[in-house]
Amino acid sequence: MGKSFNVAVAGATGAVGNQMILCLEKRGFPIDNIKLLATRRSAGRKLRFNSEEIPVEELTETSFRGVDIGIFSAGGATSQKYAPFAAKDGCVVIDNSAAWRMDPDVPLVVPEVNPHAVAEYSKKGIIANPNCSTIQMVVALAPIHRKVGIKRVVVSTYQAVSGTGKKAIDELHNQTKAILNFLEPETNVYPHRIAFNCLPQIDVFLDNGYTKEEMKMVKETQKILEDDSIAITATTVRVPVFFSHSESVNVETRNPISPDAVRALLEDAPGVTVIDDPARNLYPMAIDAAGRDETFVGRIRADESIPNGINLWVVSDNIRKGAATNAVQIAEVLARNYLSK
Repeated sequence: MGKSFNVAVAGATGAVGNQMILCLEKRGFPIDNIKLLATRRSAGRKLRFNSEEIPVEELTETSFRGVDIGIFSAGGATSQKYAPFAAKDGCVVIDNSAAWRMDPDVPLVVPEVNPHAVAEYSKKGIIANPNCSTIQMVVALAPIHRKVGIKRVVVSTYQAVSGTGKKAIDELHNQTKAILNFLEPETNVYPHRIAFNCLPQIDVFLDNGYTKEEMKMVKETQKILEDDSIAITATTVRVPVFFSHSESVNVETRNPISPDAVRALLEDAPGVTVIDDPARNLYPMAIDAAGRDETFVGRIRADESIPNGINLWVVSDNIRKGAATNAVQIAEVLARNYLSK
């Protein structure tokens, strides 16, 4: 890129914030100076970046003065409060919360799908990172939509507990350990026990009977693919897996396309790795995607119940591509195409 940037990570001590720091380092993002921001409680703690120990600073309204890019993973309320202050000081915010995603003046970006939307950052100085389950689905859907058009999507998700945060990871671990030792498990994070169970509820229920997570997938997918005519219905389920979300995606296309043609499209698609060899029991699994940045697709087959139907199985690490990696990729597009000129 040539130019180096002053970067801040807000929510640096959280699971996603940690991954954002590692991702900036791993991908060699051109950084002149990095600020690590968190709550007052975490201030003074040191985190490693490029072999240096960087002290965490308290997030305040003036934290972003002199900062070019601020990557937020600090929760919706924090983003709503501090992102406008950052933007006012000339810092472009890339926000991982749901706070700004559906704002018509804020681009919602998956770099493999709609990198051109980054140009809209100038309206508010904010770019939104989509929901983790949406990101991996649109990476797989976009090549199909461009080729033959998508009429309808039916998606069922199987989402890892890391999507809820460290407390949920600890709860799954502790509940599993308790049950295997014939002890009564404690339930604090979810409304029901998650160990050895599946919960057909992610986030709160809305008046229409869907959860907020399910409606996020509907609205965000339409916005990213820039097509409100796509009919989408979702059922999101929390499963006792630590990392990586899995999705069963049923697609009805506007024009015919064969499974072989879909497979060829996805093999050439950026950010996608196809694992699809049923004869050898090869298909994407959560344990294989964990710690990786790709979106994995398999079980590509015709839906024989409708004329233009295709089924996909889509798996990706929700902390990496579903959050941290996607945010850093957005920063790369921003830096390369807009801030270096």
